[in-house]
Amino acid sequence: MSPKSTNGSVAGHRPASGPLHNWVLPVKLPEPINPALVKQAEQRAEKAQNKIADRITAFSGSMAFVYIHVIWFGCWIGFGVEKYPFGLLTMIVSLEAIFLSTFVMISQNRADAKRQVLADQQWRTVQDEDHQNKQLIDLSNQILSLTKEVRAFAGKAQEEDNEQNKQLIDLSKRTLALTSDIQTRAGAT
Repeated sequence: MSPKSTNGSVAGHRPASGPLHNWVLPVKLPEPINPALVKQAEQRAEKAQNKIADRITAFSGSMAFVYIHVIWFGCWIGFGVEKYPFGLLTMIVSLEAIFLSTFVMISQNRADAKRQVLADQQWRTVQDEDHQNKQLIDLSNQILSLTKEVRAFAGKAQEEDNEQNKQLIDLSKRTLALTSDIQTRAGAT
């Protein structure tokens, strides 16, 4: 949900200036939040021709553009600026269509550039994750090797403890035998 300011408009967007605002004026798109797109937008805004093309594209894709043309064509025909078949109007509209199709292609190129920026960023992310995965596998292999070494050392230590325990038991048995022998001899005297 978008945060609202005290006047009821969504934070970061301009408030509606009247009831016909959404019907007439072009809708302002929200600013990009992806850092790669923000950087690309800043680089694009450095050139005046890009700003002009973006504004023309935004206006020509709005309902205001449609309304102006409806009024213009209606007045042209209604006031009889020229007679049927409206050759001059047809030529003007054809020239306008040529320029507008160019602006549509400019807009498509801009959208393609945005998609390319996102694709490049995602590729870098995948490469970074792949590098991290390789590092994690290397660390896991090192841990496995150390674990094997610890287990081998523990096995050796256990074998040494078993040998020492056997020697202690043997010494204890011999001590017990000697003690028994001493007691027997002491009792005989």
